[in-house]
Amino acid sequence: MSLKILVCDDDREIARAIEIYLKNAGYDTCQANDGIQAIEMLGKEDIQLVIMDIMMPKMDGIEATRRIRQEKNIPIIMLTAKSEDYDLVNGLDAGADDYITKPFNSVELVARVKALLRRYTTLGSMPAKIQGEIKVGGIVLDTDRKNVMVDGEEVIFTPKEYGVLECLMMHPGRVFSMEQIYETVWNEPAYNPENTVAVHIRHIREKIEIDPKNPRYLKVVWGIGYKIEE
Repeated sequence: MSLKILVCDDDREIARAIEIYLKNAGYDTCQANDGIQAIEMLGKEDIQLVIMDIMMPKMDGIEATRRIRQEKNIPIIMLTAKSEDYDLVNGLDAGADDYITKPFNSVELVARVKALLRRYTTLGSMPAKIQGEIKVGGIVLDTDRKNVMVDGEEVIFTPKEYGVLECLMMHPGRVFSMEQIYETVWNEPAYNPENTVAVHIRHIREKIEIDPKNPRYLKVVWGIGYKIEE
């Protein structure tokens, strides 16, 4: 059974073109033309990834992504016709895992889809025998079940957030640059990764830190990168 991808764009021609690219790559697809339709489709279909346009009528992609994130942690790629940092940061802040700007290259789009799905299926929540845990203070990362406990309570992370936290916790005290984090977690060359990594770091801090502005665990090393404090 092939994986199903939801394509959400109010430009039906663009949506159809994306569906053709994905079907040629072996994926099943379904289509929505605004954020409300996307949310309704996710309630009916077994969908593993969403490609979400930002600018749409009725409900834009940013609001739809926020609502999806309240229920699901499936990968979301934000699609935008603009390249301004404002749109990119807002999309990531809403919970998107990645973004791609129009006009896009079909090869790049499919490559990003494959990378996200590979990460998502690898970090799936199927029960398994516990083989190891990584502990830093009150944070416990179960490397087999791919879940995170913070001070005894389970906290939900998106696949990319989990990947960043896992990367840092596996090497406590080691400083990773934004480029290293991006290439390790996104599994592709880093081209201007600052916005993407910084937003994910902020989300992780909000989930693991009592005071995200004065973090105990996830520290910045100015001019170099980030580390998990031992």
